[in-house]
Amino acid sequence: MTERVREFGFEILAAEGAARTGRFYLPHGVVQTPAFMPVGTQATVKTMTPDEVAGLGAEIILGNTYHLFLRPGHEVVRELGGLHRFMRWDRPILTDSGGYQVFSLAEINEVREDGVVFQSHIDGARHLFTPERVMEIQRALGADVIMAFDQLPPGRAPREVALAAHERTLRWLARCRAHLAKLRDADDDGAAGWAPRQTLFPIVQGGVFADLRRDSIRRILEIGEWDGIAIGGLSVGEPKPVMYEVLDVLEPELPRERPRYLMGVGYPDDLLEGIRRGVDLFDCVAPTRNGRNGTAWVAAEGQVNLKAARHRLDQGPLDPECDCYTCRTFTRAYLRHLVVAGEVLAMRLLSLHNVRFLIRLAERARIEIAAGNFGRWSEEWLARYRSARAAN
Repeated sequence: MTERVREFGFEILAAEGAARTGRFYLPHGVVQTPAFMPVGTQATVKTMTPDEVAGLGAEIILGNTYHLFLRPGHEVVRELGGLHRFMRWDRPILTDSGGYQVFSLAEINEVREDGVVFQSHIDGARHLFTPERVMEIQRALGADVIMAFDQLPPGRAPREVALAAHERTLRWLARCRAHLAKLRDADDDGAAGWAPRQTLFPIVQGGVFADLRRDSIRRILEIGEWDGIAIGGLSVGEPKPVMYEVLDVLEPELPRERPRYLMGVGYPDDLLEGIRRGVDLFDCVAPTRNGRNGTAWVAAEGQVNLKAARHRLDQGPLDPECDCYTCRTFTRAYLRHLVVAGEVLAMRLLSLHNVRFLIRLAERARIEIAAGNFGRWSEEWLARYRSARAAN
C-alpha cells in the first residue's frame, strides 16, 4: 500500500442498506464514519479549547476559508506553520471553499466566469475569489481535506439559475484540480517551502433537479479520480423532505468506495436521515449557535429552551442520557440561571452538550449499523425526537 493510499484511503467496515460505517484515513489521523465535524470557523470551535473538542470525541473539525482569508490572512497562517499548528489541533481538518460565505455573508458579490468579486463583511474591502486563488488559500492553510470552489444557488432557485451554477461549478472544478497540481509540483521542487499532504473534494451541485445532480456526478467522475465527494447546495432554504429526496437520487449514483460529505447539514434528524441515505461526513454551526442562544438538544424532548421559567427550580440534569461534562455536573436550574444572566459560561456549557450530542449520535449510529439494527433503531429514535419536538 502506497503512502498516499494509506493516508487518503476509505474502508467500509459494515453496511445496512445504504447506511455504512467505515474508516477514512488522513495525514493527521483516522476518522470513524459516519462522523459529525464541529465547525471551527475562525480556527476555533466557538467557546471551546481544542482539548475540550477532542474530549467530546471529535476526530475531525472544519475551518472556514472565507473567514481565515479575511482574518488573520492565509499567509499569516502559513508563516505560523499551517492551521494545525496555529490552532493547536493535531487531528484532521477539512476546510470549505468559502463559496457559501461569498454568496451569503458578503454584502455585495458579482459572479463572473473567472470568479466572484465580493465585499468583506468586516471592512467593506473588495476581493476576488477565483478557483485558483481558493486553492492557494487552502494550500496555505494546510488542511487534510480541501474543497473545490463552487457556485451555490439559492435553495428554491429556478432551473435556469441552478443549471448555470451547476455548469460553472464543473468548469471551476477542472481549474481547481489543474491549479492544485501546479502548486504540488512547485512544492516538490522546493519552491514553496510548504508541502501539506492534502486531498481535494469536488462538490455536487444542481439544486433540487435530479437530472442536474446525476449529470454533476457523472461529469465529476469524468474529470478524474477523487478520494471523496461532497454534496453541496442542500439545507439552504428548500423543505427538508426535498433535501431527503435529492439524497435518495444521489445515493446510488455516488461511488460506494469513497466517503460522502453532506455540507452544512447537522441537525439531529438530518444527520440520521443522511446516514440512512449513505452519507459519511456532516458539519453544521447549529450546535454552537444554538448553545449561544440558550437552547439544547435532548432526545426525549427535542429542542429545549433553557430560558423557559419551567426550568427555574429543576434540579435534574439537562439530558439524563448524555455523558458530557455539562450533563454530568450541572442542574437545569443552574444552566437557566446562567442563560438568563447572560453568563458566557452558559454558552460554553450548552455548546459542549450540543456538540457532544451530535458526536454521540453518530457514534451510536456506527454501533447500530455494525449490529445490523440501524433501520429499526433510527426509526424509533426519529419518531421519539420528532414527537417531542412537536410537543414543545
